Amino acid sequence: MEAAFSKNIAMIFEQPTSIFALVAMVALILAFAYIKKVKLNTSMMVHIGLMLALTVILHTFRLYHMPQGGSVTLGAMIPLLLIAFRYGPAVGYLSGFTYGLLNLLQDPYILHPVQVLFDYPLPYMALGLAGYFKERMLLGAIVGICGRFICHFISGVVFFASYAPAGTSPYWYSLVFNAIYLLPELMICLLMLRVLPVKRLLLQMRNSENYVSGYGR
Repeated sequence: MEAAFSKNIAMIFEQPTSIFALVAMVALILAFAYIKKVKLNTSMMVHIGLMLALTVILHTFRLYHMPQGGSVTLGAMIPLLLIAFRYGPAVGYLSGFTYGLLNLLQDPYILHPVQVLFDYPLPYMALGLAGYFKERMLLGAIVGICGRFICHFISGVVFFASYAPAGTSPYWYSLVFNAIYLLPELMICLLMLRVLPVKRLLLQMRNSENYVSGYGR
C-alpha cells in the first residue's frame, strides 16, 4: 500500500497540470474560507454590482488585445481595486472571483480546465490583495496586479508553452507575453489612482453606506 501511495505521488509530480490544479484548489479553498467571514449588506452589494458593471464596460475599451488573451484597457482594474481598498481583501477576493467568471463569458480563451482557473478567477481574485494596503494604494495596486501576473505567468508556462517560438524557454515566453500587456495596464492604473480623487470616492462610498444603514433603521 505504501509503495502504491508513493507511486501515485510520483505520478502527480510528473504532471505539472496536476500540481497546479492542486495549487489552484488550495488557493480557492483558502480564499473562500476567508470570504465566508464577510457579511454582505445592501449597500455593499450595490457597490460591488456597480463596480463589476464598470469593470465590464471599461474592459470593452481596449487599447490593445493580445492574440491568446490579455488586454491593455483604460483602467479596467481600477473598480476592483477600489472595492478592495474600501472593504478589504475578503470582499476584494469575492468581487475578483465574480468578475473572473464574467470575463470568462466576455473574453473566453480556453485550452484546459486548470488553465481557466489560472486565467480567469484566480488572477482577478489576486487583485483583492490590494485590500491589505488601504493606506498605501499605489503599493496595493502593484501587489494586486503582480498577483494577477503570477497567475497568468503560471498559465503561460504550463499551458501556452507550445506557442513559444522554437528554441525559446516557455518561462521567458510567458514572462514577456504577460508583461507586454500587464505592465502598461499597471502604469495606467497607477496614473489613474494618482489623478482621480480616489480618497473622495471611497469617502462617498462610505457615506452612502452609512446613509443606507440609517435609512434601514
